[in-house]
Amino acid sequence: MSEPVERGRRKVRRGLVVSDKMDKTVVVEVERRYPHPRYHRVVRRTARYKAHDEANQCRVGDRVEIVETRPLAKTKCWRVNRILEKAVRA
Repeated sequence: MSEPVERGRRKVRRGLVVSDKMDKTVVVEVERRYPHPRYHRVVRRTARYKAHDEANQCRVGDRVEIVETRPLAKTKCWRVNRILEKAVRA
């Protein structure tokens, strides 16, 4: 019997839920900050990922952790791993 094959580590991102209008899908906006190579100012860039939310428990404003997975739809290849912080409702 051979040893089990070690797969690559899955990418993990943390971001803010900006849309929950779809069924079992949320849009998560992830911000990354890095110093500009020439001007040395901090640059903010955002990326939006569609993530699978099986229980439909995420709401707009929640801070979540998403993890990379196999393609689940044409544009959806992430899933919600856990909710880090629930949004405060007024």
